[in-house]
Amino acid sequence: ADPELGKLKLIAEPWDATGEGYRLGSFPPPFLEWNDKFRDGMRRFWRGDRGAIGELATRLTGSTDLFSTRSPLTSVNFITAHDGFTLQDLVSYSQRHNWANGENNADGTTENYSWNCGVEGESNDASVRALRFQQKRNLLAALLFSLGVPMLSAGDELSRTQHGNNNAYCQDNAISWLNWNLNDEAREFLSFVQRVIALRHKHAVFQRTRFYQGAAEPDGKWKDITWLTPDGHEMTSEQWRNPENEFLACAIASVDGAGRYLLALNAAAEQCTVALPGPAEKPWQLLLDTSARNGGDPLVAQRTEWAVGGRSLVLLLQI
Repeated sequence: ADPELGKLKLIAEPWDATGEGYRLGSFPPPFLEWNDKFRDGMRRFWRGDRGAIGELATRLTGSTDLFSTRSPLTSVNFITAHDGFTLQDLVSYSQRHNWANGENNADGTTENYSWNCGVEGESNDASVRALRFQQKRNLLAALLFSLGVPMLSAGDELSRTQHGNNNAYCQDNAISWLNWNLNDEAREFLSFVQRVIALRHKHAVFQRTRFYQGAAEPDGKWKDITWLTPDGHEMTSEQWRNPENEFLACAIASVDGAGRYLLALNAAAEQCTVALPGPAEKPWQLLLDTSARNGGDPLVAQRTEWAVGGRSLVLLLQI
């Protein structure tokens, strides 16, 4: 009720905050909450864990299991934070490397849901480096295209590394500092981050304040969201439960209900072709393709299907 304090944003880090311990989803309004289930679900899906698509869908759409009586904006979504791996280290290390902390590498969490893309630590292998940057593009794009409030840890856009240290609170040195001297790869990734942030700002569909209902808006002709199989049919219960399914796609109605987006996420190493929902006579515009280093060149095409590369995310808009 205070005229000044009442303007503040209140954000809970809802673990060990009270005597009751972990309290995600239990803080009262107007608190927003750091959502570590979003973090873990995204990491597990993109590293290729089986049986992850149901969790992925829940996190993409604002975590209704946690905040259904409130708003998607209650969820502060993140991939990394001040604790744990940086984004660069998340795709470069499968184990913590905390020897510099002086605790015999016993500090810091042991489960990071990370994947080193085949080589532990820094690598000069061009194919390994390319895969790591593609995985970073996947994680960043999935964060920005999810309902909720996205949080980006400072330095992730600069490809900052802590060299595998996932508990660098005690390091006041180059391990924890930001390095503003970017190489070509880091500048390229920074440009990609800027592009995805601009897409989120431009397209109001990613800023919804209400959860999806799986039904058409009163003045719209499409369901607000439709989950699709690669052949263009709606997902069945059996397909949701299939532990081998590494592909998830959804058609999302625009805010005015007149058009649709297609968001496809493919964690498999192999390409997957997805059938595009109608009407067939209306062209689709490519907004983002993470399989391309720059996010994909602008493209408008009248198609009935679209190829989604291995370990990549594609966002289309029917215009």
